[in-house]
Amino acid sequence: MKKIPMLFILLSMFLFVVGCTSDKRVDSQIILPKDIPSFVQKKDFETIDWDKKAVTFDNNIIGNENKSGVIGVDMPSLNGQKWMWHLWGIEDPRKTTLTVVGFHKETGTVHQILTTGWTIGLGGENNGADAHAPSSVKIPKPGEWAILLYTDEKLFDILVYEINE
Repeated sequence: MKKIPMLFILLSMFLFVVGCTSDKRVDSQIILPKDIPSFVQKKDFETIDWDKKAVTFDNNIIGNENKSGVIGVDMPSLNGQKWMWHLWGIEDPRKTTLTVVGFHKETGTVHQILTTGWTIGLGGENNGADAHAPSSVKIPKPGEWAILLYTDEKLFDILVYEINE
């Protein structure tokens, strides 16, 4: 009879230790590239909601309606593609910068996907958005991607895409 409570206690302790250990492993798995802007933090990747997939709106923009979206993301992007970024809620677009960070879900790796660097400038209104910016992108591998968007060094939005070609 004394063996059952003791077994329960040991099993509970084991589950607690495993649970704590696995949380630490998730944090330590994310390695930020050395040249990534300093305002990008590991905690930003913890806020990704992989169930909140980007949707099509305004006929050809794919993203989070009334926040951010992209024209061109539905085209093959593994070998390079032109994407047009659209952002809503930007007050002074010509004085605002956009930093784009890609996160590959399956490998847990962080990537620069803009071919010209991490950050680009924004232009004015376009397609109903308050700001836009053309860019060239290259997605390193197929799979599920979270695209973290920063405006003026602050996390602005996260777009979740499935990119397979």
